[in-house]
Amino acid sequence: MFAAATALALALSGCGGSSSADEGATKDRGPRHSAVDRAEPLSGAAPEPELPAKVRSADGRTVTVRSAERIVPLTGSLSEIVYSLGLGKHVVARDITTTFAQAKKLPVVTRAHDVSAESVLSLKPNLVLAETTTGPSEAIDQIRDAGVPLVVLDPAKSLGDVDDRIEAVAGALGVAEAGDRLSARTDRRIKAVRDHIPEGGAQRPRVAFLYVRGSASVYLLGGARSGASSLIEAAGGRDAGKESGLKKDFTAITSEALAKAAPDVILVMTKGLDSVDGIDGLLKIPGVAETPAGQDRRIATIDDGVLLNYGPRTDKVLKDLAAQFHEGGAK
Repeated sequence: MFAAATALALALSGCGGSSSADEGATKDRGPRHSAVDRAEPLSGAAPEPELPAKVRSADGRTVTVRSAERIVPLTGSLSEIVYSLGLGKHVVARDITTTFAQAKKLPVVTRAHDVSAESVLSLKPNLVLAETTTGPSEAIDQIRDAGVPLVVLDPAKSLGDVDDRIEAVAGALGVAEAGDRLSARTDRRIKAVRDHIPEGGAQRPRVAFLYVRGSASVYLLGGARSGASSLIEAAGGRDAGKESGLKKDFTAITSEALAKAAPDVILVMTKGLDSVDGIDGLLKIPGVAETPAGQDRRIATIDDGVLLNYGPRTDKVLKDLAAQFHEGGAK
């Protein structure tokens, strides 16, 4: 269940949009509303791919990319990087987790979160970008067997993965110089945000990341490997699940686990919060109302489309999280 939940969390991290930090989630306020969800391409003319390029795929294969005229990225995170590099005009399809404005009119090639090989191949791509969590494996094999270059990347799990992800995508597309520029821009923006985040010391709020999908009766508490720890800590919080001793990605929410985590703030994705009918519904999950966060209704939300992407918009995520974590301080 936990492996499936991790894949879902990584995939569903693309099911939303970017956020602004003009409102915090506190006792007297509900979750914030999103700004327009757009990827931001590099300034200037779009780069010209220098191909062919031989790249090492995360599944151990060496892939030769000969053209980037028709690209199919199979996660929202990968799509965002391609668009940010300035090659969005070459993207011919999207998966269900790609929801930012520039890509919304593209055909969807996934059913739920499973890739449809037939749909991908019908668009005659020159390059498919996937992650190790992309599936089913039969669909990935079918795309490869059709002779389409398919490059697999490891999912991002921390801030330290941002540059590697950008550079890997840029390398596969033959636009290494644009990759360097995008990495530099992203690093600069993340640093500017982190320079203004309060350190807090021992007063840093304990933040529990909950992955909830009410329609599927999925209620999970994130641990050290959930993918959220790096963001929580960079935003000036402490990962309550990690500090309570949860070493896996996710564990089922129980009153006992939440009591041990004792979060000051609960972090959820916007679609997850919607799926349980908002804060009042979240508080009905066993154990949530009894936590310090539940008692004070301190619920932080970030749109699914950017929370765990670890990409060009991560600075906005950090700024948003910091505003929500530190408004009023830990209670």
